[in-house]
Amino acid sequence: MPNQDAKCSPETVVLAFLGGAIGGMIAGILLAPRSGEETRRELKGQVRRTEEEIIEKAKEARAALDEVIERGKNFVAERREDVEAAVKAGREAVKEKMEKCCS
Repeated sequence: MPNQDAKCSPETVVLAFLGGAIGGMIAGILLAPRSGEETRRELKGQVRRTEEEIIEKAKEARAALDEVIERGKNFVAERREDVEAAVKAGREAVKEKMEKCCS
């Protein structure tokens, strides 16, 4: 066992993976139990179902995003009111101090 410490380069691993994938695809096509037309019809149906699922998930994500945006807007509006009230109270306090100090 003279070659136990040999390491494969990343290129070798990628080529081996691609070779296995291509070999698997060829074997799958040659050994498929259905005709090409049936397989294409089934693939089209699967693609259509997947597309519909993706569109539905996108709609759900959009609705969730819209909800988060609306909650964010409400949060900012509430905080703005709090800040405006604090600024107004601060101005009034400064005004009272100035009047008390300068009178």
